[in-house]
Amino acid sequence: MLVIFKSLEFKEGKLFLIDQRKLPGEKEYFLCHTYQDVEYAIARMVVRGAPAIGATAAYGLYLAAKEFQKHAKRDFFLKMREASYILLKSRPTAVNLAWALKRMERIMEEEQDKDLPEIVKRLKEEADKIAREDIEINRSIGRYGRELVAEGAVILTHCNTGGLATVGYGTALGVIRAAYERDKKIHVYANETRPWLQGARLTAFELREEGIPVTVIIDSVAATLIRDGKIDLIIVGADRIASNGDTANKIGTFMLSELAKNYHVPFYVAAPVSTIDFELDNGSEIEIEERAPEEVTHIQGIQIVPDGVDVYNPAFDLTPHENIDGIITEKGIIRAPYKEGLASLKQI
Repeated sequence: MLVIFKSLEFKEGKLFLIDQRKLPGEKEYFLCHTYQDVEYAIARMVVRGAPAIGATAAYGLYLAAKEFQKHAKRDFFLKMREASYILLKSRPTAVNLAWALKRMERIMEEEQDKDLPEIVKRLKEEADKIAREDIEINRSIGRYGRELVAEGAVILTHCNTGGLATVGYGTALGVIRAAYERDKKIHVYANETRPWLQGARLTAFELREEGIPVTVIIDSVAATLIRDGKIDLIIVGADRIASNGDTANKIGTFMLSELAKNYHVPFYVAAPVSTIDFELDNGSEIEIEERAPEEVTHIQGIQIVPDGVDVYNPAFDLTPHENIDGIITEKGIIRAPYKEGLASLKQI
């Protein structure tokens, strides 16, 4: 039985989040009692990964509703809009955050004529539904994606896209899990993924716990492995996909896609349909989050860069659709031309 990591769980009136800043050394939970706690958890990387952020934000809005339900109805809705805006601004690139909040806001709009306790109840039900659906979606992504994985394949992945980046199971790691479940004798190379080391700390942790063979490499080793023909397939996740297939993902993804294109290594993106932003024509419209310089100048509190040195720390980069061989979704694998293929998903 494979271990299925769950990044979050709502119980006892609180949201329990695995504190991913402390893995793999310590497995501790960060408890969210209020929507402000949730905003902090998202902004400070307690929880990360686009699907996990979306589900976490949904529970955050529910916690806000619980807090405000004793107000007059007009004040309730005003405060809920404010809470939703604060949660939305916690991280700008991952579209699942806005997607989940919009689903919660739609419930408030549909139920606005009901008593506040009933509205609060419906918000909890919707947050639970978002979390439950995420695991089902990820398993579907895995089923489609494993058909791309040959027996004995060596797979390169970047950042963390497993149960810790979703509610459970994973997107790109979900494909890897599904292939492993079919006994395909795969081996995974995990980029360490500077500066947060999600590959070294989180991906390696998940794969080791499940017995999936994994080798951690520093990010710059990937070029040598690809050049030398030691990588059969690259699978990454996504934080936002434009309607033409341009994809924002963890910084370093674009570089991998260029190497893959040059050396004819298949390069796939695995993501739920909720990660597709159909309102964006192309990737140039995606806001790329820039994070604090301390994430680069320090590792676990130890300073490695001299004082006074400038730092550029974008959390994501943009991979053009021309570099992507396919986008693995829960509704199937979409290939070029992406504009038409992705648009068709809106109709399913």
